[in-house]
Amino acid sequence: MAEMASAGIHCLQGMLSFSNKPQNKAFVLESVQKVSFQDRPTQALPDAHSVRVHVQQTGICGSDVHFWQRGRIGDFVVHSPMVLGHESGGVVAEVGSSVSNVRVGDRVAIEPGLPCRRCEYCRSGFYNLCADTVFAATPPYDGTLQKYYVTASDFVYPIPDSMTDEEAALTEPVAVAVQVAKTADLKAGQTVLVFGCGPIGVLCQAMAMAKAYGASKVIGVDVSESRTNFAREFAADGVYVSRANQAAGADPIDLSRSVAEDIMSQFQLGEGADVVLECTGAEPCIQAGVFATRKGGTFVQAGMGKENVVFPITTACTRGLTVKGSIRYTTGCYPQAIQLIASGKIKPTKLITHRFGFDDADKAFETVKRAEENTLKVMIAGVQ
Repeated sequence: MAEMASAGIHCLQGMLSFSNKPQNKAFVLESVQKVSFQDRPTQALPDAHSVRVHVQQTGICGSDVHFWQRGRIGDFVVHSPMVLGHESGGVVAEVGSSVSNVRVGDRVAIEPGLPCRRCEYCRSGFYNLCADTVFAATPPYDGTLQKYYVTASDFVYPIPDSMTDEEAALTEPVAVAVQVAKTADLKAGQTVLVFGCGPIGVLCQAMAMAKAYGASKVIGVDVSESRTNFAREFAADGVYVSRANQAAGADPIDLSRSVAEDIMSQFQLGEGADVVLECTGAEPCIQAGVFATRKGGTFVQAGMGKENVVFPITTACTRGLTVKGSIRYTTGCYPQAIQLIASGKIKPTKLITHRFGFDDADKAFETVKRAEENTLKVMIAGVQ
C-alpha cells in the first residue's frame, strides 16, 4: 500500500509540475527549405498511458534533412508545419496516471515510432510494418526537436546511469543497425560486406553487430576516404575506397560489376561475401552489392535513395540470393541496443563530429547538408 501511495504521489507531482503550462520551444519545418524557431503551447497529456519527456539530446538523421530540402520522402509529403527530429533521449518530466514503467526524473531513450499495436504485424512483433504507425518527424506528425515531447510510455526506455544523454539519443541508429543484423540473420563465421560507412553502415560493421555474431571478416565500402578510415578504426577488418568513374558511353552495370570483382579479389572473398548490407541507397552500390554476394548468400537493402533503380535481377536469380529489405526496428531492438551501448560493446558517441546548442539547430542542419568528408553524426542539445 505504501508503494502504491508513493507511486500515486509521484505521478501527481509530475502532473502538478505542468499545471502552469510552460512554453515549448521547437525547431519547425514551415515549408520546403524554410525552418524557424517557435514557442508553442504545452499541451496536456492525451491519456493516462502517456509521458512527457524533456528532450536532452537529438541526433540529425538524413531523413530530417531530406524533408527540409525536398519536402517529401516517397509518399510522405510535408503539407503543413512540422517539428523535425526523431533521434532523441531525455528526462521524464510528467507521467500519466496509469504509467508504471517509468517515473518522473528517469532518463530515457525515445523510440520515435508508435504502431497501432492491434494489427497482425504488431501482434507478431513486426510493428515496423504497421501501416498506422505514428512516426516522429514524418508528415504529418511532429518530431522531437522541441523542449518537451509527448509519447506513449511503452515506447520510452530507461537507461542506466553509465549511459550519457548523447548515447540515449543515439540508441535510435543503433537499434536500426540491430534490426539490419536481425534481418540478415547473421551467423558465426560469415564474411560481411557493408556498402556505406556513414553512421548506420559503421554501426552495422561494429563488433556489437557483425562481430558480435562471430563474423570472420567485415569489409566496409565507401567513396569517402575519411569515412573508410573511421570505419577501420571503429571495427572493420578492411575498407575499400571506391574511385570508379564512369567513362562516356560506358555501361554502368559493367562498372558496378568490375567494382564488385575488385572488392572480392582484394579481400579474398572467393565467389563473394556471405552477407552484403547495403546502407547507402546509391544505385551503383546496390548493383555492386548484388554482384559481390556469393551464390546462396544474403543481400539486405537498408539504405534508401532513388525510389526506383536498375537492379541486376538475373544475377540475383541465378545465384539464388536471398534479398531482403530492412526498415526501422522490431520487438526487442531498442532494449538490445541499450544493452550493447551500456556494456561498452558499441560506442556510438565516437560517431559524433559536431555538437550544437538548440538555438543553433539551423546551423547544425546546414552542416549535415554540406556533407563534408569529416562529418558523421551531428548532435543538437535540448532546450534547458
